[in-house]
Amino acid sequence: MKDKVPVALFTALLVIALLLLSNCSGKYAKISYPPTIRIPGADTLHGTVIIDNYRWLENYNDSTTQKWLMAQDKAARAFIDKLPQRKRLIKRFNELWRYDDEKAPENVLVGDRVFFWATKKDWERYAYYTKENEKAEKELLFDPNTWGLKTLDYVQPSRDGKYVAYGVAEAGNEEPVIKIFDMATKKTLPDSCKGWRQGGVSWLPDNAGFYYSANPLKGDVPEGEESYWDAVYFHRLGTSTVEDKKVFYHDQVKEFWHGAGISEDGKYILFYRGMFNKTEIYYRKLDGDTSLIPIVTGMDARYSADIVEDKLIIWTDLNTPKGMVYITDVDKPGKKYWREFIPESEDNLSSIMAIAGHLYAVYLHNAHDIIKIFDLNGKYLRDLALPTIGSVSVRGYWSKPDIWVNFSSYTYPNSTFKYDFDRNELALYYRPPIAIDVSNYVVEQVWYKSKDGTEVSMFLIHRKNLKKDGRNAVYLTGYGGFDIPEQPYFSSRKVVWLEAGGMVAAPNLRGGGEYGKSWHEAGMLDKKQNVFDDFIAAAEWLIENKYTNPQRLAIGGGSNGGLLTGAVTVQRPDLFKVIQCEVPLLDMLRYHKFSYANIWAEEYGNADDPEQFKYLLKYSPYHNVVDGAKYPAVLFIASDNDARCHPLHAMKMAARMQAANAGNEPIFLLMQKKSGHVGGTTMSEDIEQASDIWSFLMDKVGLMPPKE
Repeated sequence: MKDKVPVALFTALLVIALLLLSNCSGKYAKISYPPTIRIPGADTLHGTVIIDNYRWLENYNDSTTQKWLMAQDKAARAFIDKLPQRKRLIKRFNELWRYDDEKAPENVLVGDRVFFWATKKDWERYAYYTKENEKAEKELLFDPNTWGLKTLDYVQPSRDGKYVAYGVAEAGNEEPVIKIFDMATKKTLPDSCKGWRQGGVSWLPDNAGFYYSANPLKGDVPEGEESYWDAVYFHRLGTSTVEDKKVFYHDQVKEFWHGAGISEDGKYILFYRGMFNKTEIYYRKLDGDTSLIPIVTGMDARYSADIVEDKLIIWTDLNTPKGMVYITDVDKPGKKYWREFIPESEDNLSSIMAIAGHLYAVYLHNAHDIIKIFDLNGKYLRDLALPTIGSVSVRGYWSKPDIWVNFSSYTYPNSTFKYDFDRNELALYYRPPIAIDVSNYVVEQVWYKSKDGTEVSMFLIHRKNLKKDGRNAVYLTGYGGFDIPEQPYFSSRKVVWLEAGGMVAAPNLRGGGEYGKSWHEAGMLDKKQNVFDDFIAAAEWLIENKYTNPQRLAIGGGSNGGLLTGAVTVQRPDLFKVIQCEVPLLDMLRYHKFSYANIWAEEYGNADDPEQFKYLLKYSPYHNVVDGAKYPAVLFIASDNDARCHPLHAMKMAARMQAANAGNEPIFLLMQKKSGHVGGTTMSEDIEQASDIWSFLMDKVGLMPPKE
């Protein structure tokens, strides 16, 4: 495994492969792939020999690996760049995505100043603006369009808007450097801290400093563990980052994440420790004893907490798979004092927000959101009526009157409303000027049975006059993991598929968060196969009910959804025509060894455990590729700066499948440069990348976007 591929041999083989590619005529010509050297290698895990002849591709920065990647990209480009769909899609995405846009304002807690994101039609990124109040002239604060590869990762003004903490990231990575902007002097201060995209900043009420979450600095932990040991730090304004104090952390479990947030009244700070499915919460007064007071410990369930008028409002799924809410006095945080506030119901209670004197509880009902409003005594007042079935978020402050509602659905572009509680009315504040007529499409929800008889729901989005003749081009997508629901939301990426005459199907797979804790647990660890069975059953239902057939069925997913599409491809290659497998996990025996991926062992398991190894090996896509099988067309997509799913997964899988495939369909790998886990860092990069993917899918199922 330590031997390297001779550079001269690799280069000679590469030249031969590219010459073969250049002689191919037409999109149906036989695909010739760049040469991929197999270096025999094997591990023995728990008495089982695991063959891995492409381990050398894990050395991502090696020059031989990079040359191989360049050759793979050229092979994919030689095919995709010729597709007539791609040119039309580039034009259409420019029409759909490029327009002057101004997001709804984000109010500060103290005063009238607002901050907001905005862009112009010809800009590559959104910029950040401010106004003294909603009616004042806008002022540009940060314009990342002038920053080259650097991006504006997040922004957090202080409570009074006098300072703004902002994160500057590099080419899509997830460790932005936190900088501080002084609104009075209009200058960036010398302060600089290492941040974390998921961490954020929480300012002290007097602006003396802020709490933030970050990974350790290099040298503070053993080499190779810099992506773990997340902690909460405190930075005092005007001091060096080396003086920042680590205030909340764990010195034994490196995978725990930590966060902090100051209550709206400025009297308390809450500290969170957790993984995905379990949480601990502590708090203390800001002006008192610095020792932490536990609210919940023991990592026995998920919890969240808020402090409103000296009351602790606690959401949990402890012994309540659909979630419920308790309340107690802030000086009596122990469970023995908790009083039932909002009981468990048939619908999944996903969040609760304290806004403008009332509590807004967001429930998932049959995989779409509904909002119920309560008072501080726990009395149900009414539902907040929404435009249609969809996804919703509510924001605002307990002490201020503005209630902002963001709503989106499959055929309803993401729009912002203001809610008038007294009149019980939603007033449209902003709807983006997207160049599309969605009135031609409908959404229906159906139910089907999975392999074990479990009833699974699925959304179907299609034109009104769809004929069930078994010939529709269908894009089937899913996620099924980490308690994340597949909900109705607007996606202009999928709109282009609809406009071309296709249909979109989105099943609510087990492993997701649509139907509560039990639904999630039924698709994790040793039950992960249920997710794949649910997806396969969705495809079979679509075929049996004459929506489509295997020659017109495309599937796609990213991240955990990439694991999904990779797994069902090797399990049922006969069922699909073309696969989009984006920023995936595919080597499930080694995924935990790269970046900070071992935090996902709670969801998947870890092959170092002999029992978990058994089921991981059974479904790991990379280890279940079969030599001589006829696979559908596959497009693997990886990102150069992906901090979550290392590119090695897509790389090794592409190499393995190219060697094993006995069919004629292409198996390509695209490496997205200057991109992170969520894609490109500019509008142009996003458009190019989206056009690559959707043109490949459309080509294989025979769709063509309209010319106009």
